[in-house]
Amino acid sequence: MSSPAPKITTTHWLIIIIASIGFLFDTYELLMTPLVAAPAIAELLKLPMNNPIVTSWVGNLLWIAALCGGVFGLLGGWLVDQFGRKKIMALSIFLYSFSPFCAAYSTSLGMFVFFRSTTFIGVCVEFVAAITWLAEVFSDKKQKEKWMGITQAFASLGGVFVTLVSVWINKHGVDLPHIGLPAGLGSNDPSTWRYLLMTGILPAIPIALLLPFVPESKVWKDKKAAGTLKRPSFAALFAPELRRVTLVTAALSACAYGIAFGALQVTVARVTPGLPELRAQSKALAPLRKAGEDLNKQLNALPATDPARKDLVAQIKANFGQQKPINDEVKKMADTVQFYQEMGGLVGRIALAILLIVGISRVALLKVFQIPALIILPLTYFYFFEQGGTAFLWAYGVCGLLTVAQFSYFGEYLPKVFPMHLRGTGGSFATNVGGRMIGTSMAFVTTNLVAPMLAGSGPMLPMHVAKAAGIVATVIVVLSFIIGFMLPEPKAEED
Repeated sequence: MSSPAPKITTTHWLIIIIASIGFLFDTYELLMTPLVAAPAIAELLKLPMNNPIVTSWVGNLLWIAALCGGVFGLLGGWLVDQFGRKKIMALSIFLYSFSPFCAAYSTSLGMFVFFRSTTFIGVCVEFVAAITWLAEVFSDKKQKEKWMGITQAFASLGGVFVTLVSVWINKHGVDLPHIGLPAGLGSNDPSTWRYLLMTGILPAIPIALLLPFVPESKVWKDKKAAGTLKRPSFAALFAPELRRVTLVTAALSACAYGIAFGALQVTVARVTPGLPELRAQSKALAPLRKAGEDLNKQLNALPATDPARKDLVAQIKANFGQQKPINDEVKKMADTVQFYQEMGGLVGRIALAILLIVGISRVALLKVFQIPALIILPLTYFYFFEQGGTAFLWAYGVCGLLTVAQFSYFGEYLPKVFPMHLRGTGGSFATNVGGRMIGTSMAFVTTNLVAPMLAGSGPMLPMHVAKAAGIVATVIVVLSFIIGFMLPEPKAEED
């Protein structure tokens, strides 16, 4: 007869609260980027928001931040093993809290890109530090699995929270104090994107208050004090006994992030305008966008001091004003699509938490999400996209469920398969090198390689992006399913 689980203490509850806040704001901080990037870059470069240079820099920001997050996130994993889980987790949360606050005061593009990159670094380090810490502060196996699943579910609330905050700021921004923020172009008030960035400091407040009352991982601390904890090293990840799990987890993490960024994320902005219910809007926008592109080309060809730029900027603003009512209709649909993805992701994380409590083997548990994904991902982009309506929305929500659940899966799995002195390093290699660096690059593959190839010599339309997303997602999900058979069962669970 199994012994009853230990009682959850006040310290445990504080640990759960801190981890939940950390995971929630991981997503909150990252999903600020699509909300603030274009308006911030346009203002800092003094260009219209639909200018190709602005669009190009939005893309540059994404890959620069992902590269920095992957490289420094990997280093952060090593620091977690070398200096402690709680300490590095706290530093990473403070890094991603103060970075967006500083970015709010940006007066140049370089300053903005720098602080968005340090935000990404903080998020990449925090995730690995938090899952490693949680894996070691609960002594009971069932409690550990339960709370690792539940706390990670809060990550899916981050997107909903940042959207709500953004809507509130857009409505009340003119009433907020300036607190030294630079004024927006042609305005006496700061732009709303600056206020949204300032909210990134929110997690630092409760974390600073709660951290003194929670412990470092006792097992790590005791081994460190006794001198029995081996030094972490990147080379050790490729020792014969760990090489397989290192490479397989990195590949599977890359697949999960690849589907998220190569298909799901591009859907909201690039695929949604091609839905059947938006055909009239797309038809009306086409000539306006063509005129806007021509005006922006003329603007970019002129020297910065040319007086003719003022007239062109006025024409571009007028063109943008003509597009706005139609774009608002498209944006409303895009928000609906995004909502279904966020809710699907939340359900996926909850489902993963429940299945962890049930106690399914880890290799079988991954297949629970991979097998349906083999069917629903191709159907969503090759069939339901053409049908539109609620069928597409529900299918897209299920895609979010099956993909995001795998993020929580690896959050629980990774600390189990690496020895204590390599838990941060190994988890960081899988998540940051595999996921953040390789996986996120699939967005570039979809929109810059596959979609243009499908478009040929003609304009690249939403249907080309949809087919490209379907191709990329299908290839990745098949690879993920095959690679999943190489995933070892954690030793602690082998009977």
